[in-house]
Amino acid sequence: MADTGTAPTARTTQTAPATQNPDTLMREIERTRDNLARTIDAIAERVSPAGNARRALHRARERTDGIDMRYVAAGAAVAVGITAALLIWRSRR
Repeated sequence: MADTGTAPTARTTQTAPATQNPDTLMREIERTRDNLARTIDAIAERVSPAGNARRALHRARERTDGIDMRYVAAGAAVAVGITAALLIWRSRR
């Protein structure tokens, strides 16, 4: 391959504004504004403390939904039993 001595040029895919219909330009501007607004809203939601707390609470609720309440009740019963046994043992000493 021989070097022709010319630098590669960048190709642009945008159409010159003078050749576009004004209505098309207005629709494109509105679409761009809407996209920008959604992007800014998404960024704001990601960095807001309230949004972070809401997502953390949602994740915690999802994790606790899978816990079987029978195990919770059994654990509470064991804790009450151990506490009662310790109180009785302590009062007899």
